[in-house]
Amino acid sequence: MYKTGFHFRSVLAISVAFCCLLIGQAQDNDRTVYHIQAFGSASSGGQTPFWMVSNREGIVPVDANNGYLRAGIFSHKSLGNHFEWQAGGDIVFVAPRYKNVYIHQLYTALSYRNIHLSIGSRSGYKYHLSTVDPSLSSGDMGMSTNARPIPEVNLFLPEYVTIPWTKGWLQGRGHFAIGRSFDTDYLSQFNKTDQFYVQNVLWHHKSLYARIKDTQNGFPVSMVIGLRHIAQWGGVSTNPKLGNQPHSIKDLLRIMLGKSGGDNASLSDQINALGAHTGTYDIRMGYEKQDWAVFAYYQDIFSDASGMELYNLWDGLKGIQLNLNKMPWLSKIVLEYMTTLNQSGPFHFIDFDHDKYPGYGGGADNYYNNGEYTTGTSYFNRSLGSPLLISPAYNTDGAPGFKHTRVRAWHTGIEGQIIHDLSYRLLVTHMESFGTPFAPTIEKLKNTSFTTDFSYHFCNSWKVTASLAADRGNLLGNHFGCGLSVSRQGSLFGGKR
Repeated sequence: MYKTGFHFRSVLAISVAFCCLLIGQAQDNDRTVYHIQAFGSASSGGQTPFWMVSNREGIVPVDANNGYLRAGIFSHKSLGNHFEWQAGGDIVFVAPRYKNVYIHQLYTALSYRNIHLSIGSRSGYKYHLSTVDPSLSSGDMGMSTNARPIPEVNLFLPEYVTIPWTKGWLQGRGHFAIGRSFDTDYLSQFNKTDQFYVQNVLWHHKSLYARIKDTQNGFPVSMVIGLRHIAQWGGVSTNPKLGNQPHSIKDLLRIMLGKSGGDNASLSDQINALGAHTGTYDIRMGYEKQDWAVFAYYQDIFSDASGMELYNLWDGLKGIQLNLNKMPWLSKIVLEYMTTLNQSGPFHFIDFDHDKYPGYGGGADNYYNNGEYTTGTSYFNRSLGSPLLISPAYNTDGAPGFKHTRVRAWHTGIEGQIIHDLSYRLLVTHMESFGTPFAPTIEKLKNTSFTTDFSYHFCNSWKVTASLAADRGNLLGNHFGCGLSVSRQGSLFGGKR
């Protein structure tokens, strides 16, 4: 049995204890809320439409005709002197899928002012940081809400903090996290091939963002620049020739810095970097007025040194977001274009004549995939990044990894309010896939996917959402589905919601 040195089972037990403690001590001036949601969907073609599955925290099954019940309790307690405790957890009952009952979130957190330390599994863009809209974007290319949250220790600044001596013009935020996958049993059931993969994967991800914005006099132009790094390391390979992967503190430092592995690493990791790495350069420009705002953003994806030095020619996500504060019926519009076709060139060479061919010799970057961490940048077979690089959960042959990493897509998202308490959201995406650099498709595969959601809020705590969604094309197939969600949120122990 592989031991990580990070005792996550103990951490989860502590999380439960803290959660019970906080809920038990909740008073009128604290917040303890419950959330219950029931969801069901029916679809044609044996598969749930893409946008009814994607960016939903990995809960909705890919298989058609499914449903789930989700229930959770979340508590917030002020400790005084700017200290606060937070704890929460929810459980999901879902069918059809592997293990119909599982704990989705379970965490405890301590914060001082804007500095948060969270332990456990916790979902949401707020805790992984992003420059895209969580509701309308096709998905963040680094860390999205497409997969279940990974149990981790996360030190983060969720909101921007003003840097001293900048007269309110410069702010920063970021995070640093270490976690571990718990999908080994699932992968052993899903994997129907002889391909090796790594169990009990360790994760490290971090980010640093700087924002230039006039927070005092309201100058309308702002800019955000950021860097993110996501890495897989450690674990045990099912290949008996590899076995335990390097997982010492020294190896963690190598992972953090993107350095090559030591003598106990594989030959590939000694030549290149230890583990599997993905990252993004982020930039976001904004112009904000009282009645409207417009933002332009770009996420440049990379997986090695060639990508970091922009040999991949603008691979990534480009988008424009328009907020119309005075138009409730069309309050927000998002337009995006994503491409991963360049990948720093068509070929990748580990050994080559550097004098004759200067540069890294990199190419065929094959984003989200790795030769040893063959499950790719995924958790329970759902992409941690953009769902447009189709998740391994869609692999009908049970193979691990991403089969569509050379893609391009055009995406539109809009939302607004039809009448009081009745809102809508519409997502439309056209995708084209050329396979991977190492397994290209014979022909271009295409798909157009859409969903429209209508949500009605009533009695202050109830919400009903009806959804229609469809796929059409030879990439995902032709599917049509409808879904219905009913949820309620309220306060416990007399606290205010």
